[in-house]
Amino acid sequence: MYRILIVEDDMGIAQAMKNQIETWGLEARYVENFREVLKEFAEYDPQLVLLDISLPFYNGYHWCTEIRKVSKVPVVFVSSASDNMNIVMAMNMGGDDFIAKPFDLNVLTAKIQAILRRTYDFGNQVSILQHRDALLNTADASLTYKGERIELTKNDYRILRTLMENKGKVVSRDMLMQRLWETDSFVDENALTVNIARLRKKLENAGLSEFIVTKKGMGYIVE
Repeated sequence: MYRILIVEDDMGIAQAMKNQIETWGLEARYVENFREVLKEFAEYDPQLVLLDISLPFYNGYHWCTEIRKVSKVPVVFVSSASDNMNIVMAMNMGGDDFIAKPFDLNVLTAKIQAILRRTYDFGNQVSILQHRDALLNTADASLTYKGERIELTKNDYRILRTLMENKGKVVSRDMLMQRLWETDSFVDENALTVNIARLRKKLENAGLSEFIVTKKGMGYIVE
């Protein structure tokens, strides 16, 4: 089921959009904390975002720019600021479409369905893993923290993805070595230790200290 994230501070409009979207068999959720839109985006991992321009704290252009740093998910601006300048700016910021308020709910649904068909019938779903505001995009193997991209090696990415996919669970050294070996790199005990140490140093330099925790005799965990 496709998930739609609604970023709209008028709760009446947000609820109406949610109800309409769910009527057509899609899943929808609206943002509640407008200081943490990117965090809610990462946690929900939607296939499409409906984004107002005028929002508390930061406007829709800001959040579209932040989303574009970590994802290529379709973003549709929904706003009463529908003059040509705002429409052009929305598209230049990375928006995929613009719907002017007031709008007909059936037209909104038709546009959503068209964009979902166009995007996901011909491409793979983008998945983002999130922990402590660090965003790991599995589509392009990139890691972003507070808007800054952290360069990863292939082994960095494979280790980090395995740990973040199992967030809150201890991952054994054997499982990590098997994950690396299966993807074309044989890694022995010492090599895994070196890889973990280098990755930890890289994360610490970016401000993510103690991101990977060692569980003695068991393995590693992100929690």
